[in-house]
Amino acid sequence: MKRCASVLSVFLLGGLLVLVAPGPALAACQLGVPVVKVGAQGAASGAHADYGRQINMGATMAVEEINAKGGILGCKVELKFMDEELKPATAVKNTRYLVTEWGAHYLVGVDSSGSSMAIGPVLPELKRPYFFTHAATHRLTEELVAEKGIKEIVRVSVPVYQDGILAALIFKDMPDVKRWANIGADYEYGYTSWNLFKETLKKYRPDVEFVASAWAPFHTLDFSAHISAVMAAKPDAIFSTPWAGEAVMLLRQAQIQGVFDQIKLWWQAMGGSVDVLEGIAPAVIGDKFKGKLWASARYIHNWPDSPENKAFVERFQKRWSRLPNYSAETTYSAVMIGKAAIEKAKSLDSAKIVDALKGMQINTPAGLRVFRAEDHQFVYNVPAGRVVMDPKYPIPVLGELRVMPVKDYYRWPPFTPVAATK
Repeated sequence: MKRCASVLSVFLLGGLLVLVAPGPALAACQLGVPVVKVGAQGAASGAHADYGRQINMGATMAVEEINAKGGILGCKVELKFMDEELKPATAVKNTRYLVTEWGAHYLVGVDSSGSSMAIGPVLPELKRPYFFTHAATHRLTEELVAEKGIKEIVRVSVPVYQDGILAALIFKDMPDVKRWANIGADYEYGYTSWNLFKETLKKYRPDVEFVASAWAPFHTLDFSAHISAVMAAKPDAIFSTPWAGEAVMLLRQAQIQGVFDQIKLWWQAMGGSVDVLEGIAPAVIGDKFKGKLWASARYIHNWPDSPENKAFVERFQKRWSRLPNYSAETTYSAVMIGKAAIEKAKSLDSAKIVDALKGMQINTPAGLRVFRAEDHQFVYNVPAGRVVMDPKYPIPVLGELRVMPVKDYYRWPPFTPVAATK
């Protein structure tokens, strides 16, 4: 059995070469391979590029920590990251390359719901487990796993249940907010989130009206026409799903157009992500949103208030001089979950790794994650809240948190269809 050597590792991140000092010598690798390879991908270009960077940073930190503690069953771990480009064809091409040419043993990442739905059907052929850490469509797990039986799919992040259902449960108790308009991401994520929101809210509030929708495709920079179109319907509130840099642009333009003087609240799905909070910080400091901006994220750095999360945030800031967004935490946790499954299975065989996930409950920075065998969804809790400044943090955070049990805002099998159209 060959001994896995500890060598100087080099990572390319944001155009910078990051040198990682070698850790202690590893014990003999028990898996019969020179190294365990983890393939990752995410959006690393364009207005959404920070999500790919955070995926890379989260995965890199996990790999560094694993290697510093002896690897996986004595095996050194290597990471390779690729740009998904938010294009399904690119995501599939990357997945095939990472497995067939580079030799990945398991995979993590993916930002776009469309990319995830394209990757899923090729995984049985490639025979590698894929831990999805952002792509939010419910169909990935509900249809491709629970219905079609693709066992290699595992999701570590909260899906659209948070974007639509959780929002409806929060705002159902605000009787003066009756007229809702939507500025939506013009693809499956945006359609499903809006439809889940409408479906859930209507159950509790038959009096609500959904008065307008405007749809913005990827790479929209000027949202003025979308804002004007929905504001013409005189809504009480806006439901919004563009994310990353597009969310920052949308919120800035809405503020400039006086929207926050006319509405009672704005829900920004995934507006609790670090990149969005960084981008809107001056407006929050200046109270330009007038306390009306609410947001969610699949992990927020200021919750849970646990030793594990505090330590993770501290290590991440020390390593990268930034706060972690949810893509960083979910990917960090996915790499660690893969490690735990391999150690339990004592094998790199895909079927054995997936089988080892059954019954898994694992503590992560985001809290306890519980594997749901029916659809391979890791279930965990993430609250939503109002965007506020907190003197403990350099950027805005989510405050006035609404923490609800996962049993209330997750969908549970047997799953019923959800409209995924405009």
